[in-house]
Amino acid sequence: MKTIDKLNISDNRLFSNLSFDKNKLIHKPGSVVGSTALIAGTTVGAGILALPAVTLPTGVLPSTALLIGVWLYAVVSALLIAEVILNGMRYSGRANNGLLAIVDSTLGKVGALAAGGAYLFLHYALLIAYVSQGGEILISAVKGIWDLPVPAWMGSTSFALIFGSILYLGRDRFIEKLNSFFVAIVIASFIGLLVLGATQIHPTSLLSQDWGALTPALSVMLVALFFHNIVPVVATQLEGDARKVRQSIVIGSGIPLIMFVLWNAVILGSVTPTMLENFGNNHFDPLQVLRAGDAGQWLGILVTVFSEFAIATSFIGFFYGLQDLFRDMNLFAENDSQRLPLISLILFPPMGFSAINPNIFFTALDYAGTFSVSILGGIIPAAIAWKQRDAYKELNQPLVPGGKVMLVIMISIALMAVALGSW
Repeated sequence: MKTIDKLNISDNRLFSNLSFDKNKLIHKPGSVVGSTALIAGTTVGAGILALPAVTLPTGVLPSTALLIGVWLYAVVSALLIAEVILNGMRYSGRANNGLLAIVDSTLGKVGALAAGGAYLFLHYALLIAYVSQGGEILISAVKGIWDLPVPAWMGSTSFALIFGSILYLGRDRFIEKLNSFFVAIVIASFIGLLVLGATQIHPTSLLSQDWGALTPALSVMLVALFFHNIVPVVATQLEGDARKVRQSIVIGSGIPLIMFVLWNAVILGSVTPTMLENFGNNHFDPLQVLRAGDAGQWLGILVTVFSEFAIATSFIGFFYGLQDLFRDMNLFAENDSQRLPLISLILFPPMGFSAINPNIFFTALDYAGTFSVSILGGIIPAAIAWKQRDAYKELNQPLVPGGKVMLVIMISIALMAVALGSW
């Protein structure tokens, strides 16, 4: 924390985190650690829980190769988003520049409508998935502890109301600390899960390979490694410092990649032919079996703890992303009197859909990955960067090498993902 007289005015960034404390202007810059935790927490969510179900037909080696490829694509697209956000900061002089506002100014109303529709659909689809799965895990835990007959809709409703209340009552600094605490729980439970799960691995289960079965896994992997909605928030927290933003994106997404690869290997390696025979191959979810204790009680407990807190961290990130969208659309003013209507608009639709259809988890993830992530994570950022690099030649600071060739590659991959998902 610094007072204004101690600030280095020569710093080439925007001091966006300023506030008054009595007669002093206080500078509270965001940290790389906090921003990295926010990205990691946003990434490690419902996607990682869906991975074993969609990668089981492909095997460990093919799914690991595809995961690494999708991560590289996600990092490049996130850096493109950071580039256009930082350019917007330099050009407008404003600390807060939402992605949709930049889309509107560069690609026009048609581009803004397309991006806004994809953004809205993505966030609601993922929040529906988080509330649905978070509620299911909550209900399973209650049944396991007290053996009470609790309806499925009550789990999703309770999950939404508990975390909605926390986000309504808590302020940004508290939520950042809470999210970092949740991430610590996720990491601790994950380490315990790996250690214990390694003892349950069957080597023969690791050797199964089917490279032709990768296509259905692509949409879920895109969702699992999607954190791009939080990049504008990180850019603001780090005051437009390109080096810190790049560092947060690479490290913050690299940690989940390592977790995903190890997680995928341990879970798939723990699935035995007997489990497959007992439950059948249609919509077989290895995590559901492990949470039930079929591979040991302690492993089931660790999977439950990891799953619930992973969803909670990602829920927080996407909640903030949708909140920023509605504020960019000027639907709500940034004051306390508008917080309750804003939070209600964010929470009630996911809570309602999850209560009506508790099994909507995989469907929501599939549609989100196929269409919204491909548009928002590939086509839109590359198109904006293309125009900005021509328009802002003096202000532009490219974060992705390769020039326009790389932008063409990004757009082509996104279009291919949409085509494969629709096929």
